[in-house]
Amino acid sequence: MSTTPEHPTPSSASGPLKGPVQNIVETKLAEHFDLQHLQVENESSNHNVPAGSESHFKLVLVGECFASMSRVARHQSVHELLAAELAGPIHALAIHIFSPEQWRERFGDAPLSPPCLGGDGSLESA
Repeated sequence: MSTTPEHPTPSSASGPLKGPVQNIVETKLAEHFDLQHLQVENESSNHNVPAGSESHFKLVLVGECFASMSRVARHQSVHELLAAELAGPIHALAIHIFSPEQWRERFGDAPLSPPCLGGDGSLESA
């Protein structure tokens, strides 16, 4: 099956569906950087865009390759890598880049998990 906005590929058996733009972003980042953690979240539904849009993303990258780079250089490297997507379908990126040491200092040894809403989503988050 081809991947189109109408037919996004599943991220996992139980996870949300990913569209073609998100897949391209994930692939480019994973292939270009040596990462210990990568999160690409489509936040388009939080904005005034048509349903199914892929225009606003949050990126979380953790890699030793960023340890010697300034914050500006880190962001520039991501913008350069995703230049074609930023010139086309992507309108906005929220970029969060950490070295493994910075990640551990800020969040501990394991990546963050989303807050639990009770298996059926009935609990309100605190």
